Amino acid sequence: MTDPLVTKLQTWLTEFVALLPNLAVALIVILVTFLVAGLVRRGVRTLMESVSNYAHANNLVATVARIGVILTGFFIALSILKLTGVVATFLAGAGVVGLALGFAFQDIAANFISGFMLAIRRPFHEGDIVETNDYLGKVDEINLRTTIIDTFQGQRVIIPNKEVLGNPMVNYSQRGRRRIDLSCGVAYGDDLEKAKRVALETVRSIEYRDESKDVDLYYNEFGGSSVNFVIRFWVEFTAQTDYLHAQSDAVMRLKKAYDDTDVTIPFPIRTLDFGVVGGEKLNEVLPRSMYRENGGSSGPGASASPASSSEMASSETASSETASSEAASDASPQT
Repeated sequence: MTDPLVTKLQTWLTEFVALLPNLAVALIVILVTFLVAGLVRRGVRTLMESVSNYAHANNLVATVARIGVILTGFFIALSILKLTGVVATFLAGAGVVGLALGFAFQDIAANFISGFMLAIRRPFHEGDIVETNDYLGKVDEINLRTTIIDTFQGQRVIIPNKEVLGNPMVNYSQRGRRRIDLSCGVAYGDDLEKAKRVALETVRSIEYRDESKDVDLYYNEFGGSSVNFVIRFWVEFTAQTDYLHAQSDAVMRLKKAYDDTDVTIPFPIRTLDFGVVGGEKLNEVLPRSMYRENGGSSGPGASASPASSSEMASSETASSETASSEAASDASPQT
């Protein structure tokens, strides 16, 4: 009687020998898969570099393509070995694990996907001056998960790519120029045409102004002490200092030009009107009794009324009589 263990070993040996051709083919498939995966990775990277300058995203896409080719080769090799059940179990397990990881790391995954979209769309580059999520500064680094901005106050801000992609963003460097809106005001007594002409000539004389764009000036408000206007001009923009220097230079030139041409930039002035409608003086609004109670006249600068003079004379007479009585009392002999 044959030993069951020996029989089992013989069966396994027979099946292994029968499987050798398929095993050899599967190994060849795996080797070819790795070779093809390397070629695919280099080809995808070259293709991505033609549409994106973002090295991190290019490497990510190339790596994902390589892993996809390798997994496909493994599935083919398992099918050749007639291990389709293992393939189905592996796919089911991978699906469950992927679902669980998706829920656990959805924010990280969203940031990675957003980083990939930023790499493809390229709304800004490293070194650009941008404003996003209430932060203004220069882009220092863009990676797959975050965008790093150095503000002009010296802070380093790390913003998740999901927030960068999902919120409005202003790229000041994209067009290479920027408009300056300078607000000012002139006195009501000045000639507005003259003030406008002087301001336009002054700003047009700025050497580094973008001459392809004209200078505009608009009066826009009757202020409390001045007629206000805004003057607009464009400058070449590569750094934040270009904007600040041009703005400062325009302010100084405009102030000097107005001083030289006797155009006034007024201080804040307040005119007080009294009464319901206005235009009345203070002494015309307040009751006269307030001036009499305070020992004053009926108004500022007015002379005393006859009644007031009589009252003052009576007061002086009464004071004199009181003083005389006190003196006589002191002079009488004491008992």
